[in-house]
Amino acid sequence: MAHQAGGQRPAPRPVPETSETQEYVDDYAALLNSLPFPSLVVDHRWNVVMANGAFEALFRGLRPHPTAMPGENFLRFVLFHPDAADVLGDHEPGWCLPMLAQLKGALERYGHDQELQAIRRDIAQDPIMEAAYRQGLPHWIRAVGEAATRLDGAVRLLLHPDPRRGPAECRIIDETPQTLRGLGYLRLTMIPRDTRRATAPPRRQRRPRGTAAHLTVVPPPED
Repeated sequence: MAHQAGGQRPAPRPVPETSETQEYVDDYAALLNSLPFPSLVVDHRWNVVMANGAFEALFRGLRPHPTAMPGENFLRFVLFHPDAADVLGDHEPGWCLPMLAQLKGALERYGHDQELQAIRRDIAQDPIMEAAYRQGLPHWIRAVGEAATRLDGAVRLLLHPDPRRGPAECRIIDETPQTLRGLGYLRLTMIPRDTRRATAPPRRQRRPRGTAAHLTVVPPPED
């Protein structure tokens, strides 16, 4: 099972209903750990069910955060961890807005889910994040199209903490097998691409712990 980068191992996620399914999940975790590329499995709340060593190495050295560590809930990490932009390049357009779109879709499907509602309330408590969700997100979707909200096939910039790797574009690939999909899980793998095609944006100053990730609100077009 996944654990926090730089923190303690989180409580285990709910166990599948049958021992046979649990054995499959355990074997799948062994498969995941054998892969060289960052890969994780999440549930519909974006709670991390399992992640491999390459994923953990990507986020090593992050400051502890009470609710937004990447090995616990990846959606919260992208939106709320003050150091997320140190690893996720082009943080606002490349990661935050697509993940807000994922949250919007999840709320449409699981509107009464308490954990998803808690994330929505945390967004509402941050004026910039709330404006991005209510105004910036719809405008962005109109500008780029619904296809841009899908994760499978998306190319994103990663800033690996290992200086030998540095900035690199990665393609996110959804390779969820039927058994995991039946459990409500999603598996995503980040495949590095040619580093010569990626450029590192200037690193931002670290913000105080506990604040939401900054988002630039794009106003809707005038009528």
